[in-house]
Amino acid sequence: MATAYGQALTERQKGLAACACLMAQGDLERLEPAVCSALDGGVTINELKEAFSQLYAYTGFPRSLNALSVLDKVLEVRKPEWQDGKPWKRPAEWNDAKAAYELGTKNQTQLSGRPFNYAFCPQDDYYLKAHLFGDIFAGDQLTAADREIVTVAALSGLDGVAPQLAAHKHGAVNMGNSQELVDDLCAWLDHEGYTLRSGFPKGVANTGYAQYFIGDSYLAPIAPANLGEGEATVMPTVNVTFEPGCRNNWHVHHGARQILICVSGRGWYQEWGKEPIVLTSGMIIDIPEGVKHWHGAQKDSWFQHYTTHVKTSGEESNEWLEPVDDELYDKLN
Repeated sequence: MATAYGQALTERQKGLAACACLMAQGDLERLEPAVCSALDGGVTINELKEAFSQLYAYTGFPRSLNALSVLDKVLEVRKPEWQDGKPWKRPAEWNDAKAAYELGTKNQTQLSGRPFNYAFCPQDDYYLKAHLFGDIFAGDQLTAADREIVTVAALSGLDGVAPQLAAHKHGAVNMGNSQELVDDLCAWLDHEGYTLRSGFPKGVANTGYAQYFIGDSYLAPIAPANLGEGEATVMPTVNVTFEPGCRNNWHVHHGARQILICVSGRGWYQEWGKEPIVLTSGMIIDIPEGVKHWHGAQKDSWFQHYTTHVKTSGEESNEWLEPVDDELYDKLN
């Protein structure tokens, strides 16, 4: 039975997490529909403002401001059901440095599970207490539990921050989330393709076949050919990684059938004249010789599949045909 991801999360929490993860990566193209989806799922406009503002402390001002610009753009065509949420008010701590420092010390102690003093660098110790956990946490748009969902999601989208991610996964529980929710959050982000921590290699850029793909793809050889009597009957296995929105052209395999083993993210497979099929991890597609088809990632998810070919008769070759029509593809997403 396939594992169900995201069951511990509300739609609102998923919306906050998706936006935070994409904002951290600077993926503005995917962030725009994620913002719309978050607003549809119950996240308020002021909550998103607060989340993107908080994350400047983790991702920098450029990505924070870019994400806020995406939100501003989305609101140019605003749906009636999207809510502003609680009116924003200036925290009292902003006018009292001592109160901000005391609040930050309290929040940091709760998050860490013990008093935390970074004596090695007093500057950072002060910034963390007075500004991040004081000034920023003083806002009332997000709860402490919400703030840690946002932070864990953002750090999950970044490379080189494993110690901070581990600390905030622990801190997320201390700030009011269940361990089940935190574990499910990270698994859901991976499964949905917001992160690419799938356990399967991404490989190198697929430059040899790039002309037959829309978007970027990557190849990682997995296994040598299985040898039959004197010749390979099953060709080498390769892991193909598709970035969100990437797909190959329509094509036909001659002299062999193709087998796809889906291992991560979400994708599409379609045979000529048939309805498209949603691809998720664990699915296996056996493509007969001579069938015109295409496959690739969904628009908002990374996607990975193993692929190999099994010889049938005659010379093995690929016949590359026209690209998948943009209008057709966009309708699928």
